Amino acid sequence: MAPISLAIVWHQHQPYYPDDLGGENPMPWVRLHATKDYLGMAMHLEEVPEFRCTINLVPSLLTQLEAYVAGATDAHLTLSHRPAGDLTADEARAVLDSFFMAYSETMIRPHPRYHELYMLRSSWNTGADQALPRFRSRDLRDLQVWSNLAWIHPIVFEKDPELAEFRERGRHYSESDKLWLLAKQRELLARVIPLHRELADRGQVELTTTPFYHPILPLLLDKNLAREAMPDVALPSYRGGYPEDAAEHVRRAVASHIERFGRAPVGMWPSEGSVCQAVIPLLAGHGLRWIATDEEILGCSTHGLVGRDSRGHVRNPDRLYRPWRVREGDSELAILFRDHSMSDQVGFHYQRSPGHVAAGDFLGKVRAIRDACRHDPSALVPVILDGENCWEYFPDGGVSFLRSLYQNAVRDPAVRPVRVDEFLDEHPPREAETLPRLFAGSWISHNFAIWIGHPEDNRAWDALHAAREFLVQEQSTGRHDADSLARAWDEIYIAEGSDWFWWFGDDHSSAQDALFDHLFRKHLRNVYALLGSDPPGSLFEPIARGAAHPPMHDQPLSFLRVKIDGRAPYFEWIDAARYACGNDRGTMTLVSKGLLRTVWFGFDADRLLIRLDTEGGSARHRLAEVDRLRIGFVDPVETEVVVIGPATPRPTAYLNRPGSPPINGETVEIATGPVLEMAIPFGPLSRTPGEPIRFYVELFSEESSLDRAPREGVLELTTPSHDFEKIHWQV
Repeated sequence: MAPISLAIVWHQHQPYYPDDLGGENPMPWVRLHATKDYLGMAMHLEEVPEFRCTINLVPSLLTQLEAYVAGATDAHLTLSHRPAGDLTADEARAVLDSFFMAYSETMIRPHPRYHELYMLRSSWNTGADQALPRFRSRDLRDLQVWSNLAWIHPIVFEKDPELAEFRERGRHYSESDKLWLLAKQRELLARVIPLHRELADRGQVELTTTPFYHPILPLLLDKNLAREAMPDVALPSYRGGYPEDAAEHVRRAVASHIERFGRAPVGMWPSEGSVCQAVIPLLAGHGLRWIATDEEILGCSTHGLVGRDSRGHVRNPDRLYRPWRVREGDSELAILFRDHSMSDQVGFHYQRSPGHVAAGDFLGKVRAIRDACRHDPSALVPVILDGENCWEYFPDGGVSFLRSLYQNAVRDPAVRPVRVDEFLDEHPPREAETLPRLFAGSWISHNFAIWIGHPEDNRAWDALHAAREFLVQEQSTGRHDADSLARAWDEIYIAEGSDWFWWFGDDHSSAQDALFDHLFRKHLRNVYALLGSDPPGSLFEPIARGAAHPPMHDQPLSFLRVKIDGRAPYFEWIDAARYACGNDRGTMTLVSKGLLRTVWFGFDADRLLIRLDTEGGSARHRLAEVDRLRIGFVDPVETEVVVIGPATPRPTAYLNRPGSPPINGETVEIATGPVLEMAIPFGPLSRTPGEPIRFYVELFSEESSLDRAPREGVLELTTPSHDFEKIHWQV
């Protein structure tokens, strides 16, 4: 009996985390997974050059990897570089809150010093405020080291004795030790892409791609396609699609692959295995020859010909374990359907077994499929899953499992590990295996329920559509330069990625839900900012229920008697609302204190009054690096106060409204001294009693934002009537 072909496809993916316009990256996952999983998975293949497989690399991941090699940073890396003795209290608390981001049983507990620090942090289940006094500078420094060291793949230590010796020391690392490790980490990052190209060049690995920012292609083509699997699903207000965006994601993915690996990809894992009939000409038109998705899509496309019985056994296995053909007009593709049971064994179950036992079970299942398909010499077992997320749950990072699997697979005469492209060259799908129509769905429950249908998902789609329509309209005016328009389109494409919608709704949740919510809305706000307009107020409010963290401020208690002189005697502002500036987006965003310390706001009968206190000194001194201060109003919409040279004793401020020339509106009273104070008349604001006023404060140096208050959301109050004090009279 001929050996059965085994096609493993490892899908390597991260969403695009950086906010390029804001100059921040709140999440370290590309960097940490790169030194552990992306590099380690490739090194496993180096060890067994006879083993063949396919690795799918998402372009948004590769772009971020290259940025790190070129010197990019993220919030975790910035804190890692900070000398432990120089950490502010806020930074130290952020370290305690975010530097244990690993599965404790396999990535913290096995390392005595890391576990010691973990227990020190976790003692009595206290918060970071209560835990901080228990940490000395050398403890914080060791934590900075271990939060990076634990995310390096075990094979790297086997190959690098110096790094292994560094890990063995375990504790009492110096600042120079830490910097050495972070430099080593960057060296490891630089090896990831070249090593994958080397594996591909020698024919061991096929490298494939995914639409650039990982969008759900069918939903970009037409959201109504969600109703094929979910006929009664509620859809967003705009139910059509953006076929040109789908084409751009595919075009960019192919171009990215050629640039990085010297050849065009012939295979693609569509984001989340999402397919439909309409993707066939789109993908074939860009030179792709094959795609893959889940077995349930095959079952739906064949009206139940393939499925599983009550015991999980495949019905008609000879129909599942082979390539198929899909065709639309003159376009056609080969398509594979993954065995989702075997894929899930690797992803969710094998970590509980010794590596060699799990590998033996896996290969035993492959041989059983061979027996079931013994009359078909071209049988193929597709096993497709994420190549990074499961390994932290394996006691040894999956090393014993993968080593045993790869080594035994190439020795087993019943199993032939293959690249997908080489298998299809030898065994192209036969005409009889042409599907009449490709069912629209994903690799999860053969539908799109995770990404559309829930009220939160639909609100996100509506916000995306509004921003895109705004961009299309602005582009048609001819007012904007090509670079601004291109950057605005990039923000739209990023927001079309599947990952933001993954966290909306009640399907999935994590401690970083609010941060994903923020990043999605920030990308949409960037579209407006790049084209010189204020975003709608809804983009300052969380989309997800439970994700809202409104600024902790009260409301004005009475009219204020303020003299605008930059001095702010205590009693002038005693009845004002007060907002203490800080990090409103969680511990993995901006952790360093900005220029702004406190925003006070209130009113008298005729004016909105705002006071800014700065961090670490007088406003006149601290705002010297600020070229421009902006009060951006969400209500009233498209209104702003622009302050030029806010550090000067009597800066100039203008109130600009829709229809008025830039920097030519109503003059605002302002003064800067120990604090900055300003008074904005209600009349020019077009606010009448009872109407809301919602705003934020932002500081700029040239076009770079230096600080914003609040960093998430807006400050809110209600325009008072002249009898406000009578209504709110207090003893």
